[in-house]
Amino acid sequence: MNNINTVDILLVEDNPYEAKLTMMSLEEQNLSKNIFHVDDGAEALDFIFCTGQYADRGRDNNPKMILLDLNMPKIGGLEVLRRIKSDDRTKSIPIIILSSSKEDSDLVTSYMLGVNSYVVKPVEFDTFTKAISDIGSYWMLLNESSVMLLLAKSNLQA
Repeated sequence: MNNINTVDILLVEDNPYEAKLTMMSLEEQNLSKNIFHVDDGAEALDFIFCTGQYADRGRDNNPKMILLDLNMPKIGGLEVLRRIKSDDRTKSIPIIILSSSKEDSDLVTSYMLGVNSYVVKPVEFDTFTKAISDIGSYWMLLNESSVMLLLAKSNLQA
């Protein structure tokens, strides 16, 4: 098991096959060695906000990216998104919705709640693994971290 205080990517996915495929796709591209998987929305919120079984997790060690499914047991992905993006301590974490839903209402609501990207899961194996690799490459390698932006902003205000 990975050290929960050094998670780069939090994967929130209830389908074990899709979770395994996602993790393998990211690891094959050497995009992250620190992927942590939870399989429902309640556990995702416990992880992010250091409650429940994750109460001892380091509060200052947020993941660099969250891959979030929408159709989740216990607490749905849109509610997870809403809670993370409405909290000043966590709203800068990039969240990428990775869902099978093509519903306009899910897409619009996700962006209204502050999602950074919305990707419909490809059905075919090769297309799915390429999409995951592309997501990981962009968010883990190309995109400038919002954490650095927040640090710079706080230094300017000091």
